[in-house]
Amino acid sequence: METKRTTTGRTLTCDLRALTAPDLAVVDALARLRIAAARHGVGVLLLNASGPLRELLAFSGLADVLPVAPPPLLGLQPGREAEQREEHVGVEEVGEPGDPAV
Repeated sequence: METKRTTTGRTLTCDLRALTAPDLAVVDALARLRIAAARHGVGVLLLNASGPLRELLAFSGLADVLPVAPPPLLGLQPGREAEQREEHVGVEEVGEPGDPAV
């Protein structure tokens, strides 16, 4: 597959979150999209690609020409503290005598 570099710096992002069962037809469509975008000087970036789709891209040899954005870190927000968990039933904290109750 011959592709040319993007000279405009524009990138087409494709959110693939809705693809629940990717197959080789999906890989073919993405490869054709990549070729068409390259003809217009536009890059392609895949978002929210599932594990099976990533495996198909690697298997087909297209992982290098169809870059996949890394998945977002779920549940981690910079500058925030971890959520407190409920105590298990029957577990009590031991405190020093004279400490005020919380």
